[in-house]
Amino acid sequence: MSDTELSIREIGQRLKAFRIGAGLTPEDLANQIGISRAAIYRYEAGATPKVDTLVMIADRLGVTLPNLMGIGTEYIANAVGFFERMRQLEEKVEQIHVLFGPVSYLLTTDEYDQYLQQVLEESVPEDAPFREKSLEEIKVLTGILRQRKEAFREHRPSILSLVSAAELEQFARIGLIGAYGLKNVDVAERKDIARHEIENILRMLRDQPIGVQVGLVVDSIPGSSFQIFRNGTRRTLATSPFRLGALPNIRIGVASISAAPEAVSLHASMTERLWARSLKGMEAVEFLKQIIL
Repeated sequence: MSDTELSIREIGQRLKAFRIGAGLTPEDLANQIGISRAAIYRYEAGATPKVDTLVMIADRLGVTLPNLMGIGTEYIANAVGFFERMRQLEEKVEQIHVLFGPVSYLLTTDEYDQYLQQVLEESVPEDAPFREKSLEEIKVLTGILRQRKEAFREHRPSILSLVSAAELEQFARIGLIGAYGLKNVDVAERKDIARHEIENILRMLRDQPIGVQVGLVVDSIPGSSFQIFRNGTRRTLATSPFRLGALPNIRIGVASISAAPEAVSLHASMTERLWARSLKGMEAVEFLKQIIL
């Protein structure tokens, strides 16, 4: 696929992500801008839309035309749209470097998914504006996340995951919960779930499965999560304020996606430094056992 074909295809991917993030079906969007539903499907599949059509689509989705076209950095203020873009980027990626706490979602167990929707729902305060809309978005979001995990397990790109010892310690201490002070939540059960995920990390550190590298960071870590996707010589950086797991945030913040060489290189260098200083293998296992188990 040529660079031009790839760029056009990615416009369709961004269109789909922004549409999903806006809570619109293809028919909704088509009706609101006066084109056919089939046209929206074609554009999302990689057909070339006219510029005036792109302008109408961008205006309805509340994004700029450069953002929709992928000129410069993409900014995404919606967790659903961001994780859909993550799913798209991971489809054919060869290598992933990830710092998402407390555990990279792609490496979590199936049991984790059984509680994730409930935990995300717990993170939305009862008096939050548009709470019902947020709860509906969570259903869409968890579906996208499951698709990501299924695709990762089928495609099996190599993954280097940095995990923070401090975040894992907090995870073990408070458990997999959506917020502090929740009523009718079995705290002991939630701590067991967290412990199960930490034990899964211990297994990966100990067994070192093919294609999976895990480093335990005992030093300071950046305040935002990020992931670097590599496909051949092409690298893309995604940074995010959104987080899953204990005390998740899926409502507030602005994520970004960029292929700018400087942004990618700086984060890649940071990853290399963190990886070099991280604990691996049995050294990491023994450290975690001392502070958590």
